[in-house]
Amino acid sequence: MEGLPLDTHHPAVRDYLALIRLQVLTPLSLLINIATVIVCSVLVTPSVSGISTRHPTSISPRPIVIAVYVAAIYVGQIGYCVLLVLARKPETKRTLTKGVGLSLVLANWVMALWAIAWVFEWFLASTILQGILLLLLLYSNVVLLIYHAPTKSRPFDTLLIHAPLRFFLVLEIAMMFPLSLLIKLGLTDGIPVGGAPTHYANPWPGFGIVLGTNVIGLLVIIFRRDIVWCVAATWICISIWSLKPKPAPVFITAILFTILHPLSLIASTLYYFFKQRRQQGRVVLQGDEQEHPGLYRTTTSNTNRGGTQVNGGEARGAREVDVEGLWGSSG
Repeated sequence: MEGLPLDTHHPAVRDYLALIRLQVLTPLSLLINIATVIVCSVLVTPSVSGISTRHPTSISPRPIVIAVYVAAIYVGQIGYCVLLVLARKPETKRTLTKGVGLSLVLANWVMALWAIAWVFEWFLASTILQGILLLLLLYSNVVLLIYHAPTKSRPFDTLLIHAPLRFFLVLEIAMMFPLSLLIKLGLTDGIPVGGAPTHYANPWPGFGIVLGTNVIGLLVIIFRRDIVWCVAATWICISIWSLKPKPAPVFITAILFTILHPLSLIASTLYYFFKQRRQQGRVVLQGDEQEHPGLYRTTTSNTNRGGTQVNGGEARGAREVDVEGLWGSSG
């Protein structure tokens, strides 16, 4: 066999091969990710949540809440893999191959490596891996937003492509990377008793992280009316304040943004809705498209000086100004 009877340099062939490659590599990477995280969470001692309990920080989440969050990401990625196989629209295929591409495959592999580094308490490697994961997810989300923005004509693209990647990104920005960084820097909160910290060595770095990441999320929610970001950010806040005790600055800030995120989404959506209604509800008053009637006079003759013929023999012409009558006679 001398070679394939295909021109692999043709753009259509290259796109087809890229889609086939993703159909194989993405489910494989997701399977590796899920299997590794399950093993490190259930069969290994200390587990992923056990390491978090052993090294508590001011932003440490309740493990069960984060576990449900991660499970939601996995469910979304399973739907993404189904869409890879069933996609028929050219726009959807371009979003999968050029918008996401291999970034999600690499992100799943990095997540699996992170779980191993985490249970072995290699916090430097864990922080580096989380940084790489954050960059991969940030890149894919920016590309999707700019070049393959979600649209109402393709709801499954929004549900199975944009939503899981956005959920994954919020987890990295608001929780995983900051948590690993705090532990690596030694900003922990003392000896854990019963799975919760007993005293707070320095709550202010955690307060800065919670405040900064949630302010960014709040701006995204307000200006983009992003329901996915709203749900994800609110979920992260709940996971933080639900593990007690927490230092007051972190606890109050997390509670505050748990309320602010949904309210901001509702307010922004209502403002946009009424703004659209006002723009669509503007009516043109009768005669607005014409000049003011005081500038014209109407006659019954068929012709008029400087005028035009109108139905019924009426003519409208520019109204003349009697200069002499206005200013008076000079004689």
